[in-house]
Amino acid sequence: MTLKFAIAGALVAAFALPAVAQAADEYYLVQDTKTKTCKIVEQKPANSGEWTMISPSGQVYKSQSEAESAMKSTKVCTETSSSTR
Repeated sequence: MTLKFAIAGALVAAFALPAVAQAADEYYLVQDTKTKTCKIVEQKPANSGEWTMISPSGQVYKSQSEAESAMKSTKVCTETSSSTR
């Protein structure tokens, strides 16, 4: 009986852990709508808020260094900060 629970637990973990790990590998380039400052965040901003996505076509970056490179080449940012929220 405990073997069935152990196998069931292992299967649940096998399917759940990759989904959690994938969520941590997403970076978004956003801009403050008032101050026009840009930064990189790990969560997609809400549609109605003080931050708006400025990456082309809502692109999601797979690494922070990739997002930083995109931020350096984005002309709409007046000030930049690479800190994550």
